[in-house]
Amino acid sequence: MELTLLGTGAPLGLPRPDCPCAVCATSRGDRARAATALLVDESLLLDLTPGAALAAARAGHSLVGVRQVLLTHPHDGPAVEVPAGLPSAGRVPDGRELTLISGHRVRAVPMDSPGTGYEVTSPEGERLLYLPPGGSPAGLTDDHRRPYDMVVMDATGRPDGLARLRATGAVSAETEVIAVHLDHDVPGGAELDRRLAAAGARTVPDGTTLYLGEYHAIPDVPRRTLVTGGARSGKSVEAERRLETFPEVLYVATSGTRRDDPEWAERVALHRDRRPGSWRTAETCELVPLLAEPEGPALLIDCLSLWLTDAMDRVGAWDDERWADGGQDALRERTGELVAAVRATSRTVVAVTNEVGSGVVPATAAGRRFRDELGRLNAAFGDECEQVLLVVAGQALVLRG
Repeated sequence: MELTLLGTGAPLGLPRPDCPCAVCATSRGDRARAATALLVDESLLLDLTPGAALAAARAGHSLVGVRQVLLTHPHDGPAVEVPAGLPSAGRVPDGRELTLISGHRVRAVPMDSPGTGYEVTSPEGERLLYLPPGGSPAGLTDDHRRPYDMVVMDATGRPDGLARLRATGAVSAETEVIAVHLDHDVPGGAELDRRLAAAGARTVPDGTTLYLGEYHAIPDVPRRTLVTGGARSGKSVEAERRLETFPEVLYVATSGTRRDDPEWAERVALHRDRRPGSWRTAETCELVPLLAEPEGPALLIDCLSLWLTDAMDRVGAWDDERWADGGQDALRERTGELVAAVRATSRTVVAVTNEVGSGVVPATAAGRRFRDELGRLNAAFGDECEQVLLVVAGQALVLRG
């Protein structure tokens, strides 16, 4: 199946008309995107957008052979001049299947929001799933026939939809996921590529032709990632973003509970409300047993600095005498066990930590001890990760991987 993306942007395109935001300001040239529309085997057009005929011509194709035009948006869209010879745009009712003269079969997939998704099967049996902006299939079950060869969807706007497709087997490690309907709420360029790669997806410029069944390297998702940064740098948001397309996630909170501390309760509530409802939470500092489990959902550990606080409490590391009388050795043994568990684990892990060595030197010996030990732990933990990120002012810098 040959698939040409005549556009990959949001309905208003990118840049948006008269929008002064930074993303729109930099979305020029190759980064500009027209409203998303797909040409399948030059016989099926999914979404009719302004300039579709010109976009096809620029990509080396023609709309002359198109025999069916289908709409996905919940409305018929803006007035569009239909190119001569092109059939009127229509819509397939949810659950119904349409067979084209070309041999393609098109089934309308019900959405959990207004709009229509389409499952397209070629005469050779290749399967494409195309979803409208902001849409995810409704009523997904765990007994999906077999994974799609390609899914074209709003991966940045509906990461939870991609997670659900993975949970039901509709998307596997071999499925190519192409992000479209790209709007100005997501950074472009290399930052967009990095975020999508973390989700096992990618995007392509307007006019790109893809071939289902043709080998293409699926973005390699790092199995172990360390995210570090200062206070309120956005490191927890970055860590959560990296796992929002995973079907299952266990959020490991090392903070424990703090009674009679309303400020802490508010912080915990903000984190909890931000996370997908399907995620589970475990409040524990016993990380080694979790990492040793051979199977299980991805782990988001937030954070190592609080884990170290607990570890130092257990060995009495805050007291100078106890530190000198075996406390240091006990702490090094405990951190060594954690690092060894990260090295040996087979689970997907994203861990958050704090970068505390770049500020004011702590006034107390105990404070300096914590700073030093956290620096050692971060370095050792990071050595066992495929990727290490530093987050500054909400911007993630790749230090490794």
